[in-house]
Amino acid sequence: MPAAEQFVFGADLKGEPVGQALRLANRHGLIAGATGTGKTVTLQRLVECFSDAGVAVFAADIKGDLCGLGAAGNPSGKIAERIASMPWLNHSPQAYPVTLWDVDGKSGHPLRTTLSEMGPLLLGSLLELTDSQQASLYAAFKVADREGLLLLDIKDLKALLAHLKDNPEVLGQDGALFTNTSSQALLRRLSALEQQGAEALFGEPALQLEDILQSTADGKGRVHLMDASRLVHEAPKVYATFLLWLLAELFEQLPERGDADKPVLALFFDEAHLLFADTPKALQERLEQVVRLIRSKGVGVYFVTQSPADLPDDVLAQLGLRIQHGLRAFTAKEQKSLRAVADGFRPNPDFDTLGVLTELGIGEALVSTMEEKGTPAMVRRVAIAPPQSRVGPLNEGERAALITQSPLLGRYDKPIDRESAYEILTQRASEAKVQEPEPGATAEKSAAPGKGEKAEKGFADVASELLDGFASQAMKTAVRQAANQFGRELVRGFMGSLLGTRKKR
Repeated sequence: MPAAEQFVFGADLKGEPVGQALRLANRHGLIAGATGTGKTVTLQRLVECFSDAGVAVFAADIKGDLCGLGAAGNPSGKIAERIASMPWLNHSPQAYPVTLWDVDGKSGHPLRTTLSEMGPLLLGSLLELTDSQQASLYAAFKVADREGLLLLDIKDLKALLAHLKDNPEVLGQDGALFTNTSSQALLRRLSALEQQGAEALFGEPALQLEDILQSTADGKGRVHLMDASRLVHEAPKVYATFLLWLLAELFEQLPERGDADKPVLALFFDEAHLLFADTPKALQERLEQVVRLIRSKGVGVYFVTQSPADLPDDVLAQLGLRIQHGLRAFTAKEQKSLRAVADGFRPNPDFDTLGVLTELGIGEALVSTMEEKGTPAMVRRVAIAPPQSRVGPLNEGERAALITQSPLLGRYDKPIDRESAYEILTQRASEAKVQEPEPGATAEKSAAPGKGEKAEKGFADVASELLDGFASQAMKTAVRQAANQFGRELVRGFMGSLLGTRKKR
């Protein structure tokens, strides 16, 4: 196959180039290995390959050094030796078109989405809600959709929860799903989320997908890097939830492309184990479904983690490219895991896969690609080609220069706070307070009730006594019926998207 149709990232023991067909790059991939074995450099090399092929890239920069893509490399030492050992490699030090993003808006363009776009399923996972709290959240979102209340940021959702607590009749048939206890728990969890610094994630202007799919004037794919150095340590759930939202949005919005010459976007999810840690079963099932189907939308997903065991089996089964750096096995459990990794490759008679796994040096990996027919090729021992960009981080001045030269400068940098649920509900509360009757008039009217009013009061007392006897059973029945009906509605909503039913704003 001509080199133009492949992205080549290394050479085998015979010195032959090793790569993957671009038309198969939407079959996803894995970069795994112990700390210090060269995963980040491999990731950087793959990003360059996609950019050179005109494929846009979105990647998480966990350690802050992947941004070196924005500066030309200066190979020396072992990197220069590796380049010299690959005479076929047309290595040309160069910078790549990088756009920097940051949820906090400090080291890149602010990354935002809205609560309405994220939807109750992902938000519930982010807040780590119980089943009853999740039901209350769904009921709140349902009211927001019905009444046209935009949920853009956290203060919007807080205002809605307070409104439903004071006006339970607004819930209608879903009233049994919304309890004061769950409402208070939701408010506490939202406050905890704000303390983690996640408040900046929600708001407008929200990220528009077309902005991360654009190519440069010379045909290179633009590389979008999300600075996750703070999030992954201080708010890992926020980091994982944003990436899941991005994946779901791409699946929902991008058209079907069928068999194409190359993907339109490559996603690199570093610390991939965080995407699946403590994930509700319903969400993990939807995630596995999206990973399986999104390749038809022209999106390749590449997971970066220490061990393949960090990913569910159903996700591992979807990965066409596997780059396994060295692993260490000191305990019986680690040795068992090592054997499982070795068994996941198609054997090569030239070497013992299990034995090589613990012998691999820095920058070496066992690689399994896909053959022309889409079947796994035999595993090969590969030396990864060095990146053409800088191996190492940018300094503050270089980062600032990239931001000021960005084609998106000014588009996302200034937050917008348009009228949404908070403003509407605040105005309603003010109007209701103005229309309340004066206390004196109410007291005067109640001081001298008529005969009709006495009769009405007596009837109310009798009705109250009758209802008390049936309260427990009736409430249980109402909750069960409402939950069953609401559950059927949610199942129908799940079929189209990871995010559940929600309205676009």
